[in-house]
Amino acid sequence: MTTTTTDKPSFVYVLYIATTAEKLWEALTRGDFTEKYWGGRRVESTWQPGAPIVYRYDEGRKTDITGEVLRCEAPTLLSYTFGVDHGEATEPASRVTFELKPLGAMVRLTLTHDQFPADSKVLQGVSRGWPGILSNLKSYLELGKPLPFGNWDRATA
Repeated sequence: MTTTTTDKPSFVYVLYIATTAEKLWEALTRGDFTEKYWGGRRVESTWQPGAPIVYRYDEGRKTDITGEVLRCEAPTLLSYTFGVDHGEATEPASRVTFELKPLGAMVRLTLTHDQFPADSKVLQGVSRGWPGILSNLKSYLELGKPLPFGNWDRATA
């Protein structure tokens, strides 16, 4: 869901995953997990506030998302800047925040992607990309395998 608060648009997505907060945390912060549900992208970071964060793909040869860790409170809160290193790279970095709340046998995951400039092209891209990535994450954690990866991130409604 894309929302606008004052003049700063944001994207918020909530889903429930049958897993533990610890397992979901690993899936968000370990490259061997992210590459399975995020189109082959491996996340790299020490997860210390101020540390760099990089998403690499194509067997580690290319980088398309970079940022800096803002907050890391395992296993409940993760926030980092999100700079896109292709097409829309002229925009300043936005911010991604994952909030994990255990609810019995499941976890409510709330993704808030905000701090976009007005008329952001990156916001348009993440509004299409995040639902597919997070659906793939849910399938991977609950079923042990991701959805068939293809052009779902390029599909239009």
